[in-house]
Amino acid sequence: MKSAATSIDGASKLSQGSDSSSKAPTPARIPILYVILGVLLVISIVPMYFYSAQVEAINRDRLKTNEMLLQNTVTRSLADDLSQHERSMRMMLANLSSAIQVASGGDIGSKNIEAPELRALLENFVSSSDELAYATLLNSEAKGISAGRIAPDAFLQRELQHAYDAARDGRAYNGQALQVEDGKTSRTVVLVSSPVKYAGRFLGMVGAVVDLQFLIRRLHEVGGGGLIPYVVDSQGRLVAAGTQQYVTGQDMKNLEIVRNFVDEGNKAQLAATKEFAVKEGKNSIEMLGTYSPVTTLNWAVVVQKPQREAYRGVYEMQHTARLLALLAVLLSIGVSIFAARRITNPLHILTQSSRALARGDFSQRVHLWSRTEIGELAETFNTMSQELERFVEDLKRAADENRALFLGSIQMLAGAVDEKDPYTRGHSDRVTRYSLMIGKELGLDATFMETLQISAQLHDVGKIGIEDRILKKPGALTAEEFEVMKTHTTKGANILRPVTQLAEMLPGIELHHEALDGRGYPYGLTGEQIPLLARVIAVADTFDALTTNRPYQHAHSPEEALKIIQNLAGKRLDPGPVAALMAVYGRGEIRIQRISIKRSVAVDPAANVSPATATPVVPAADATNLERTPV
Repeated sequence: MKSAATSIDGASKLSQGSDSSSKAPTPARIPILYVILGVLLVISIVPMYFYSAQVEAINRDRLKTNEMLLQNTVTRSLADDLSQHERSMRMMLANLSSAIQVASGGDIGSKNIEAPELRALLENFVSSSDELAYATLLNSEAKGISAGRIAPDAFLQRELQHAYDAARDGRAYNGQALQVEDGKTSRTVVLVSSPVKYAGRFLGMVGAVVDLQFLIRRLHEVGGGGLIPYVVDSQGRLVAAGTQQYVTGQDMKNLEIVRNFVDEGNKAQLAATKEFAVKEGKNSIEMLGTYSPVTTLNWAVVVQKPQREAYRGVYEMQHTARLLALLAVLLSIGVSIFAARRITNPLHILTQSSRALARGDFSQRVHLWSRTEIGELAETFNTMSQELERFVEDLKRAADENRALFLGSIQMLAGAVDEKDPYTRGHSDRVTRYSLMIGKELGLDATFMETLQISAQLHDVGKIGIEDRILKKPGALTAEEFEVMKTHTTKGANILRPVTQLAEMLPGIELHHEALDGRGYPYGLTGEQIPLLARVIAVADTFDALTTNRPYQHAHSPEEALKIIQNLAGKRLDPGPVAALMAVYGRGEIRIQRISIKRSVAVDPAANVSPATATPVVPAADATNLERTPV
């Protein structure tokens, strides 16, 4: 640690001395690259950007206005056509009503309603226009005659009832659009009626069913190019459409533009244009739409078009403008690079050298000759690289010394624990060596291996706090003594816990006596609850305990020890590290050296011991005795 500090101080002083010696007054300079690029960008890109943005904005607004005017013109034209047709139909009904009054003499009661003159008037009325599909005359008793090309269905009959009720109240009636007949003969019609009066007296009602084929033809004519025209009534139901996408009577209020018309009600007198969205499944299509009200019918003509179609000209213009701007930028950049190539080459060399320096290659030097400030920068860079290289070498040397001192201290601490009992001498070193062999066989990374080395070296450090009478007892421990012995794991963790740099090593120290089946200590963890660090050390610790002489047992041969360990795999020990240990031993990488230490042992009369040796016999197959001995 002291040498590292000395090196750092020395490097700092050398760096300061070098800086002070290399300092010299230099005039302020503007980088040439910035000047060239800045001028080219200012005189080319900036004016073009503002000009193109202004032109784009003006043309965009103009194109949008033109599209809105087009939609407004289409809807207004269709609305005027509908109003004209409605007025013509009302005039025809008024003429028919007058003719009926004259022909009947003001009496269309039950006696005269079937008169040939009235029927002839009705038939002539229907045949006078292809737009008339049906006509009827009802007297005050709701009896009457009819003529036409269609037969009223239940829906049309209900409309006739509504028209008759309105006629009794003295009102004209415009019905809702209906789909009559099926297949190719299907058509969209609407009922128009007027009351028949004579001298202020209600005589009956005359009604005409108007075929809206003329309207559908007009909608088809204006449709196309993405434009979708249709007509809705005051309740937002579809009257007619220029596309088969919609059907007569369909509720169109899910479209915002139709909903706006319905909400306006009788107040909708002027055309309105707006942007809105249409949902099609999970997709949403942005639309531009316009509606124009038909006040006489309380209908509205609506046209809508996807914005991508409506604003196609806008998008094409934006695309062209942006493409030109991009080409101008690329041209400016190309000219800038071409003009500044020779001037900026030295900067490229300095950049490459700086990157090498950032990667840790402090031997990098810049070989550059220039009379500009770049040459001065190159000299400064070389001086800095030289000082940094020396400084880093000093730091590496100090770090290596500190690490060696740290590992040596750990090894001495572990040795001090092992020295409490001659039979455990070298135990921590051997467990560390076996653990590293297992870790290497398992393919563990370098960081984990470093943690494993320190944790294995200190795994029994807690025994420093166990009384010698228990730690050195020449035989199996009693239950009470075993409980004390088990505390060496937590004692070791508690001793080292204040050292924050050893936090990652604590699981191996505290948990190397845990068992997969939950019968270990100190916490009774099971399976994956036990960290891999502790599981590796447990296998190495068990192997060393079985292959060394102890006062309570003779050392097993490596083959016997591996057989016992293999029997414990999946129960107490992790099968992975066990298999790794077997593989390492199978390649002959483990060598066992037995050291016999003779020491008198007090013989327990109740124990099954040979008086000649005074050494308890531990059957090789009884691996559970390992937990009751001071391993």
